[in-house]
Amino acid sequence: MEKVTILGSANAVAKSDQQNTHLLFETSNRKILVDCGDHASASLARAGVKLNQVTDLILTHFHADHVGSLPLVIMDMWLEKRTAPLTIYGLEVTLDKAKKLLDIFDWQKWTNMFPVDFVSIGESGYPKMIMDDEVEVTALPVLHLIPTIGLRFQFNSGRIITYSCDTEPCGALDTLADKADILLQEAAGPGKGHTSPEQAGEIASRCGVKQLVLIHYEARNGKQALLSGAQAKFSGSIIVAEDGMVL
Repeated sequence: MEKVTILGSANAVAKSDQQNTHLLFETSNRKILVDCGDHASASLARAGVKLNQVTDLILTHFHADHVGSLPLVIMDMWLEKRTAPLTIYGLEVTLDKAKKLLDIFDWQKWTNMFPVDFVSIGESGYPKMIMDDEVEVTALPVLHLIPTIGLRFQFNSGRIITYSCDTEPCGALDTLADKADILLQEAAGPGKGHTSPEQAGEIASRCGVKQLVLIHYEARNGKQALLSGAQAKFSGSIIVAEDGMVL
């Protein structure tokens, strides 16, 4: 079993029908939540997933639209009487700030608090950050306004799904996206630290991607404009992500 659900697809500004970008990657053994800017508990519920089924949480960087609801996620898990450990992954600078955010709420003093394990990703990345019989997850630093990681999920079926996170084009992104079946590419640009739809198409073409999914975009520009920009540079399959979409 392998499944990816787009829990949110918006850029930093959520819309009436779009939450901030966050994702759920599922195998038989794991449910990996990537980021939690908006109310992840609610978006998971809409996807038919119980919050305490989440086994791992990856924080890609410390911008509010990616980590803003972290204290609420932890509190909701606790209120739902979680007992299983939760593993949270991120760059050291990201985890340090995440811990300080949680400490504001004295979370470690809550009665019967469940274990939380923090796994730090080095500045050069973390190949096989998560690894079991069904999936290997690699994290590499990409080029955003603050320290940020992109992700590559390789499933035992051979399928590869890459999530760029927030980044401008860079060599690390090309490495993550190389021959991916699906590239979830942010398209918030153009601009420093971000990628335009045209650049997204160039990346997909250069890396031999099979399908390009535009995400973390400005919806007010219109989906057709996003598609047209990417199609000018990439002849393969292109779709625009929507909240609740399953890949």
